[in-house]
Amino acid sequence: MLEEKKSSQVLMSWKFPEFIKPERTKTWYIIASLIGISLFLWAVFTFNYLFALIILIVGSIILFERKKEPQDLDFKITERGLEVGSKFYFYRDIKSFWIIYDPPEVKNLYFNFKSGLRFRITIPLLDQDPLKVRKILLKFLEEDLSKENEPFLEQLSRILKL
Repeated sequence: MLEEKKSSQVLMSWKFPEFIKPERTKTWYIIASLIGISLFLWAVFTFNYLFALIILIVGSIILFERKKEPQDLDFKITERGLEVGSKFYFYRDIKSFWIIYDPPEVKNLYFNFKSGLRFRITIPLLDQDPLKVRKILLKFLEEDLSKENEPFLEQLSRILKL
């Protein structure tokens, strides 16, 4: 299968950061800390130690990921599938795609898989022409026209700067 991937012609490609690092102010950290401490204290006073542990873990993750810089990933649309960084996804495994284009906040390309075990993939379009991307993908995949908004969890994550 690796040889099959290599022989595929690239129809379109671009680089994108592996994650968007949100701009957080000092006020954001103060409010997040107050909420985290309040939830932790509530969990301890109600003897919900598992929830207290989860609050500590989430707080630690937020602090550690703050220091991590995103790496650039290559995205390629080929004749046989999609290449995202070092991973390759064949069209036969992808159920559908859709584009949410509402600049400047949201400019994303989404892919759903046929297998329920795989979560959707989100690819930032950045400065790519969404109509050109759509035209290429329609040759290989079905477009899900029922999706008109950014997925709720991604929207919530963007708004809360998580």
